[in-house]
Amino acid sequence: MTPKTQILEVPPHAARIDDLLTAFRSHPRFLLTSHTRPDGDAIGSVLALAEVLDQLGCQADVVFADPIPTTYLTLPNVDRIRHTPSATDIDPSGNTPAILLECDGIARTGLLGLEDRTLINIDHHASGRAFASVNWIDENACAVAAMVYHIAVAANVDITPSMATCIYAGILSDTGSFTYSSTTADTFALVQQLADRGANPSQIARDIYHSNPASKIRLLGIALSNLQCSDDIAWTWVTSEDMDSVGAVAEDCEGVVNYLISIAGVESAVFLREVPDVSQFRLSIRSKGKTDVAKIAEHFGGGGHRSASGCTLDGPLDAAINQILTQLRTGL
Repeated sequence: MTPKTQILEVPPHAARIDDLLTAFRSHPRFLLTSHTRPDGDAIGSVLALAEVLDQLGCQADVVFADPIPTTYLTLPNVDRIRHTPSATDIDPSGNTPAILLECDGIARTGLLGLEDRTLINIDHHASGRAFASVNWIDENACAVAAMVYHIAVAANVDITPSMATCIYAGILSDTGSFTYSSTTADTFALVQQLADRGANPSQIARDIYHSNPASKIRLLGIALSNLQCSDDIAWTWVTSEDMDSVGAVAEDCEGVVNYLISIAGVESAVFLREVPDVSQFRLSIRSKGKTDVAKIAEHFGGGGHRSASGCTLDGPLDAAINQILTQLRTGL
């Protein structure tokens, strides 16, 4: 039997949640998506919200432009996610509204065919924008998955073990295993509720952090061998050739930057991954709080959070490194 524990109170932005619920109840079907190169919060929150919509009597079609990383393939109901470059492959009519999670605009999804649809926007990034018909942006939320939890509570739906698992996975990954400054007492109170409702913290952690392919570990070795430090900044990189040499794919680069920011005395860290076939580098930027890396990422057309952000820079490698180091040193 599910333990009888006190549900967390709906947050003060309940009016915005009410707007979302009104929109949900106004349509029989939704497309549900998130950003390219989906992470744990994107996948977990989308799957959990799909369950909420199921219980509200809506049809929820979950679609991503990019494949789901291997480490998240164990999440409940992950097989309902469809991978396609165009929303019209799922809904040729173009009339079904779309709910975008963790996106600052349509382009962030990587999906075609969203331009003329009614849009609903749920986000927690500092770079979030009110681009949709209904917008809920909460920079203080530790993860969009936490926002979905509050939506579920307000909707008075059953928080099933599968929903709890997906929400927990989203929070675990987007708080850096509860190490980022977004982690608060409310975060732990929330995940307690999720554990009470069937989320297994140790199993979820094993699935996410202890299921790495050998290619990821080999690539990490290359990245660490390229490590450079100057004053309180650390950086490293891998090239497309490096990735090919160990059979690595883009998702194998996830988490590399966290090793750099863990170095004593380092306040900011950058990991650069060469994008195949184009002279560009994808950057993951981290900070221990001294530098607002969200502003730096936005300066280069990216975005994210104060302590964890990303962007893309043109190559060659030396030029990309010089650009990001200059901004980190000046603090923008």
